[in-house]
Amino acid sequence: MAGVEISNLTRREAPRFAYSDVAKAVIPGWEVSLVFIGPKKAQELNVQLRGKTYTPNVLSYALGEKSGEIFICPNEAARQAPLHGLSEHDFVLYLFIHGLLHLKGLPHGATMEECERKLLARFSKKKREV
Repeated sequence: MAGVEISNLTRREAPRFAYSDVAKAVIPGWEVSLVFIGPKKAQELNVQLRGKTYTPNVLSYALGEKSGEIFICPNEAARQAPLHGLSEHDFVLYLFIHGLLHLKGLPHGATMEECERKLLARFSKKKREV
């Protein structure tokens, strides 16, 4: 069964969105694991998965043909949200969308940015739990 399974490994409350609705709109039929992690774990994963030493706000990777995992660091999201002109809440949604688009195969660039803007506008008002 397709959908989003959420795990929160932080002390912060995870933002509530219609995560499954967003995932269904971007990558229908996929199983997605969304994990909220702290800065230390985010940095460790970034080193392990990408060979990068900084603390990322989001990481995503495919696990199979129609399954993937997205890690979001709420601490980084809170720190970076004002730089993007978004509330912390909406920036977490933006990061989730960004991760989904990477799972779909989109690289960074104008096409991805346009998709992100449209999806953020569509789903940012739907602040209900999965």
